[in-house]
Amino acid sequence: MNPVRNSSRCDSKTSGASNPALRGGTPYGAEPRVILESDPATGQRVSISNGVNRWERVDANIERVEQTLIVTFLSFMIVIAFLQIVLRNLFFTGLDWGDQLLRNLVLWIGFIGATLATKEGKHINIDVVSRWLPSLGKNIVTLITHLFSFSICCLLTYAALKFIKNEAQMGNRTFLNIPAWVPEMILPMTFGLMTLRFGLRSLKNLSEMGKINSLHNREKET
Repeated sequence: MNPVRNSSRCDSKTSGASNPALRGGTPYGAEPRVILESDPATGQRVSISNGVNRWERVDANIERVEQTLIVTFLSFMIVIAFLQIVLRNLFFTGLDWGDQLLRNLVLWIGFIGATLATKEGKHINIDVVSRWLPSLGKNIVTLITHLFSFSICCLLTYAALKFIKNEAQMGNRTFLNIPAWVPEMILPMTFGLMTLRFGLRSLKNLSEMGKINSLHNREKET
């Protein structure tokens, strides 16, 4: 018999029973805390994705306005052209400002259509290399293409603004004695919108590339 050893066991049991709040080194009934370290790259991708989603909602509203303008201008252009033909062939007269208005309407319809093509990704392109590349390679090629288009549209926007400034200084007039630079404002407006849309597509490519890289890293870890 060893009463000292037995008493120590009893003390340990009673001490554990008398303090039910501590079991296994953690408070009774509490779950062990797991601290997860945040990945800065993941947070950056989330912020980019949120910004892209906000711009896409705004861009969707702009697209509806563009479609409405194209339908309105095209209908009005057809009416004016038909009226000009009737007046010239039957009454040997015409609208003095009709031809200039038609030229400006063609300009507006063409450039608004270009911005819609940018929105829907329907510009003419030559796809030879990217079809043979993996998904990451396709995204890299697409990103380079969009960044190049973004840079060109930036330069064209700047050139269009300089052109409008020169037209305003020269004081030229167009149909109904309107300053010529007023209808020509479609140039910097559409080039600027195309710049934003190519920039949006570049951000989306970066986000997709980040997702693909994270998937590859997880596959390597497993």
